[in-house]
Amino acid sequence: MTLQELYSSIGEDYAQALRILRVEKLVDKHIRKLTRNGLIESLLAAGETMDAAQLFDAAHAAKGNCGNLGLTHLAAAASELAEEFRPGTPRKMTDEQVKEKLRDVSALYDQVKESLSRYETENP
Repeated sequence: MTLQELYSSIGEDYAQALRILRVEKLVDKHIRKLTRNGLIESLLAAGETMDAAQLFDAAHAAKGNCGNLGLTHLAAAASELAEEFRPGTPRKMTDEQVKEKLRDVSALYDQVKESLSRYETENP
């Protein structure tokens, strides 16, 4: 599996990642760090407590990281959560809607992890 095939298998934007990071080697390096940097896990954990400050911080960090990696679906979901919990902004979602969005994030992340694991196995 090539890096482009990895992105294709998860329905994400390899070209965007390459535009931002400029070199395939950097895309490879940083996509491999995704499951070890703890950003998505922090977002999901913050959702367990529904702590607004933690949710904002975690969602904002995940949005940036995923956006830079061309993981547009994860970035968009994290962005919605970041905006929902942005300090000084009134909430629009119910707690249940937030939890549903977090389930979406978890499902997307699981798909990325599965394909990434296969990619790393084939490209040690």
